[in-house]
Amino acid sequence: MRKAGRTRRALLGASLGLAMLCALRPAEANQLLPAEGTVEVAFAPAGQPEALLVRVIGQAKSSIEVQAYSFTSRPIAAALIAAHRRGVRVRVLADERMNRRGTGNVLPDLVAAGIPVAFETRYAAAHNKVLIADADGPVCTLATGSFNFTRAASTRNAENLIVLRDNCPLVQAYLENWQRHREDASPVVADYWND
Repeated sequence: MRKAGRTRRALLGASLGLAMLCALRPAEANQLLPAEGTVEVAFAPAGQPEALLVRVIGQAKSSIEVQAYSFTSRPIAAALIAAHRRGVRVRVLADERMNRRGTGNVLPDLVAAGIPVAFETRYAAAHNKVLIADADGPVCTLATGSFNFTRAASTRNAENLIVLRDNCPLVQAYLENWQRHREDASPVVADYWND
């Protein structure tokens, strides 16, 4: 009888452990989401993805979340600062190694404007290139692709940018991923580039 009780407890413990493991970070698993909304694409250099991204930023009403690998585009930075000044909540995650001093990055401009910037240091490369606008509506928008937020990506490289509008389940999945990455990121202080 004692052995049966131990076996049941062991099975119960294993089952609970498995259930907890399955419950951890469920959004990290592959997700099948509905295809809905509209899709706009731009291919660099001819298709001007930088201009498309600036337009998406200009249309944002309430929030913008960014994940950038390399960030040297002054027009994109200026658009984010303008959005911040008109009351849009703007938050940026970036790869620390690619945005150190002397790399021509524009993150100091964002920090100086009061936009929260954090560095992702957990990964060998924080290689996401994502912009989420108005995840809670009125027009939820996701921009992603190979396009780095750099002038070179817009003028010299073969790149792509895809903008998906009104696919809120997809935008929410990207926002949840952004939030998970934010939990592990280190906030950037204004004097980071002065050392």
